[in-house]
Amino acid sequence: MPGPDLSLFGRRRLGLALAALLLFACSPGVWAHEVRPAYLQITEHEPGTFEVVWKQPILGDRRLPLDPVLPEACAEVGQTAFENTGSALLQRWTVRCDMRAGEVRISGLSRTLTDVMLEISYQDGDSVRQLLRPSQPSLDLSDPAPPVATYLLFGVEHLLFGIDHILFVVGLVLFIGNPWMLLKTITSFTVAHSVTLALSVLGLVRLPQAPVEAVIALSILFLARELMVEKEQQSRIMQIRPWVIAFAFGLLHGFGFAGALADIGLPRAQLATSLFLFNVGIELGQLLIIGLVLATLWLAARLWQERAHLLTRAFAGGVGCLAAFWTIDRVLLIG
Repeated sequence: MPGPDLSLFGRRRLGLALAALLLFACSPGVWAHEVRPAYLQITEHEPGTFEVVWKQPILGDRRLPLDPVLPEACAEVGQTAFENTGSALLQRWTVRCDMRAGEVRISGLSRTLTDVMLEISYQDGDSVRQLLRPSQPSLDLSDPAPPVATYLLFGVEHLLFGIDHILFVVGLVLFIGNPWMLLKTITSFTVAHSVTLALSVLGLVRLPQAPVEAVIALSILFLARELMVEKEQQSRIMQIRPWVIAFAFGLLHGFGFAGALADIGLPRAQLATSLFLFNVGIELGQLLIIGLVLATLWLAARLWQERAHLLTRAFAGGVGCLAAFWTIDRVLLIG
């Protein structure tokens, strides 16, 4: 017996389900909290004398095996001070050297999934800001990258490695079959998280990060439940105005994005530009994910057309279990 005739959006939903399941299965960070970036700040207070601040996120007593390595000519002055803030380990020390030559690298970074924001501020007003990644764990001080590329890239990577944000967006696309309603819902989500990201970074509105992360996990659990149940059991507002729900949860996701920026900070002299570029990077990452998922549409629709409903249910069930785990785990960390 031939399989049912699926509409274009039915095929898209199938392709999205397959791609999301692949992302879910292959992502090495699925069972962990979103990996926060580390921050290395080097500030020149006197000619040739620099204060170094190394901020590395921790969970409980666990820390990643990361250590900053400064140019060979740098000599440490005085002792290193340590401070555990509960969410990060802070180290402070002073060095003397020429910080315009040589190389700064992060030992162990290539074996992790996190990033390190490096900022060097010189006494004459010059500065260097560079995102160090596992694939590029060092910076040649004689050839730094422009700051524009740094924040744009950081926004893209933050979205791509933020599996909870990705799952929420994919869940919205799977739930909504109408193209116009889908566009309106994704736009609503984007506007909402852009607003709270800006408000949080500018210091106008602040929320504790732990409850925000817990509610983000709860938003994914809610969406997975909507995908699992029959239509008559779905929330009325999700059927009629899903963009309202997307906007409400988008506000919280924006605070989640802001948490990453809080870890690395923004240059006050270029606050508006850096914030804008980071947000553009997030949107580019979101479009990239949706584009990659839709690219699997044609093949998936023809290979497993008759199993679309089962695949969507399997995706929802797997994501629901993961979101439930995240919710419980993050709630236990509150306080």
